Formats: sequence, C-alpha cells, structure tokens
Amino acid sequence: MPSHSPAPLVSLTWTDHVTGTEGYLVVDRLVRGVSSGGLRMRKGCTLAEVTGLARGMTMKEALHFDPEESRTRYIPLGGAKGGIDCDPRDPDAYGVLVRFLRAVRPYVENVWTTGEDLGLSQDLVDRAAAEAGLVSTVQAVYPLLEDEGDARRRLADAFAVVVDGIGLEELVGGCGVAESTLAALDRAGVAHSGTRVSLQGFGTMGGATARFLSEAGLTVVAVADLKGTIANPAGLDVEALLTARDAYGAVDRAALRAGDQELPAEAWLGTEAEILVPAAVSYAVDAVNQASVRARWVVEAANMPVLPEAEALLAERGITVLPDVVVNSATNAWWWWTLFGDVGPDAEEAFRYTRRSMRALVDRVLERAAADGCTPRAAAHALAADRLPVMAERFGWYGKGVGHTGRGPGRGVG
Repeated sequence: MPSHSPAPLVSLTWTDHVTGTEGYLVVDRLVRGVSSGGLRMRKGCTLAEVTGLARGMTMKEALHFDPEESRTRYIPLGGAKGGIDCDPRDPDAYGVLVRFLRAVRPYVENVWTTGEDLGLSQDLVDRAAAEAGLVSTVQAVYPLLEDEGDARRRLADAFAVVVDGIGLEELVGGCGVAESTLAALDRAGVAHSGTRVSLQGFGTMGGATARFLSEAGLTVVAVADLKGTIANPAGLDVEALLTARDAYGAVDRAALRAGDQELPAEAWLGTEAEILVPAAVSYAVDAVNQASVRARWVVEAANMPVLPEAEALLAERGITVLPDVVVNSATNAWWWWTLFGDVGPDAEEAFRYTRRSMRALVDRVLERAAADGCTPRAAAHALAADRLPVMAERFGWYGKGVGHTGRGPGRGVG
C-alpha cells in the first residue's frame, strides 16, 4: 500500500442548478473508510483551496496519532474538506448550502464527516443537514464506535457546555492555539507578561484565542474584524470586545474605551507585537504585505493564511511561522476525543487534555525543526510523513462499514 496519496482520492465540483454557485468536495485520504474535515462557505472559494485544506486535514489527523500510545480510544481518520463559493450573508446562501448537502449526501453518509468551518456555524450546518435528509454530518463514523448511543450523548452533552457565555466547542480551538503559542514562548524563554498579540479575526477561533492568551498574561494590542482594526498599545479589554461582537465576529464600536483606536483593516499586520495571529481567512499574508510584519512569531489559527513565498521571506527575516496543521488542529481532535471517549463533556477536562496534547505536539515539532534545521512546517510535514505509512499498515484505507441508518440529529466536525 502506498505511504502517501500523490493526488486526492476524490475531487468533485458541484454546480447549483438554481443559482449557478459552485461547491467542492475533496477527500484526500481515508483511514478505516472514513475522512474528516469541515465545510466552509466564502465568496471566492476554489477547488485548489479546498484541495489544500483537505491535505492539511490528513496531516492534522496524522499528527495526533501516536504509534506508541495505546491508552487513547481515538484512532485518526483520513483528511477531507468541503467548500462553497458563496458569501454566507447572501440571502440565497442557506438554500445553496442545503442543495450542496443533498448533492453530496452519499459521501456524508459513508465516507466524509464534516461540520462548521469558515463562514458557517455548527447550528446552521446541522439545520441544513437535517433538511437535506441526513441523520448527522458525522454519521459515517458511527460504525467505528464501540457504543454509538453513548458516544452521541457524550458529544451532545459537550455541545451543551457553556463557559462565560461561550460554547465549549468554540473555546477548545482557541485553547489549542493559545497553548501552541505559550509552548513556543516557553521554549524561547520569553515571559508571558508583557508579550503583545495582534489578531486578524475575532470570530470563533480568533475570539477564543484572544481570551486564553489574555488569561495567560499576554496583552492583546490589536484585533481586526470586518470593519477594520481596533488597537490599543496599552492593551484591549478582550472580554468587553467578546461581549460586543456579532455572529460574524464584528465588534460594536460603541463598546470601545478611551485609548482604543480605529485603524484600517490591514493595520493588524504591522502592529508592534511579538505574536501575530491570523485567525480569519486563507491567503492573508502574501509576498508583498509580509514586509509589514514586525512580530517574532506568526501563529496560524486560520487555515493556510500565510502563502509559501511569504513564509520563506519571513524566515529570512528570522520570523517563525507556527503552521496551521499543528496550531489549529485541536478543534478537529476535540470532536474525536469526545466522541470516542478520551474526554468527557466537561470544560476543565477538555481544556486540560487539549493543553497537554497541544504542548506535546508543538514540542515534538519544534524539536524536529531544530534537529533538522528546518521550519516548523517542514518538521510537521516530516512527522506526518513518518506516521501515515504506520496508519495505513495498521488500519488500512477502507473499512468494513459502508453506511449507517442511525436515529436522530447529530453534531458535525470542523
């Protein structure tokens, strides 16, 4: 069996017969017959973008597989991704989403577990999936569970957990990004207090990341949303901004304090800060605008926010990019840790497990980078390449389960 897939296993383009909108599904790899990866909706989404994201999901799954660990119940899946070229605020967007899910229903039922990603909330995906006739957006994994009923109750209970007004499913991803950042700071001997952070995006991932970094003692000095950049060299009131944001992560400017500044949208990139966190869109940092970056670390909370040519130029200037396949992988992993029973529906247990897992992963990646004299991204790719053949040998590409007819609604995976 080959150790890697030179091309995606499945790559398809869908055209909506009502609006002409295009959507894409890419299954990069299967493990035990199943793949994992969210569904995004944004104007300008392309097949190439979804293909790259699907490959990234393969690596995220592989990086959370420890061949020597026998205590965990979760066995990684393959990587996949879906995307729809549509503005999620378009009045026709929900209808497009439902029709896309109807079209790819056989894949969701059998090989592709999915859920919220950029532009979509989990509640919206669940509602559209039910209208499309699906049992759940993760029903393909049900045949792999020891006790499906118990697993589904555990995941539903976890989604019901709210911490200070924010759902646990939103917070876990930010916890993982924050812990990745703290691990890098600790290895470099940099104190948390006084370390400044600038973020692009204040939605699910960006907002949760800002909260955990602020709680760890770092100072969030800039946040960019759909309206522009909010900055304060003395530090922003993260909790006040979180309370004042809407469903798209845009902050009500009436909540700003004296000293908070409103700057152009791109100002987040060149803010005086040690940590830069692109947590919104792909391709945010390119070969031109990377020249504005003054930070020491760029932490990829979003998927594919730094273009390869930009990363090479940043590296030449001594700026380290912590890659998305590591940094934002906790969101996906938490779904499976919970569904398979490695963690229960408890916030503190989820945060402890996430912090321990992400710190161990970041440490492995940075140690490999130091040993090989390469970037953290190259080190992460090398670790994934080591593990994929082991996964293929132990579990195979195709499982015995070919479908499921379970009962009731379920949750998805991003």
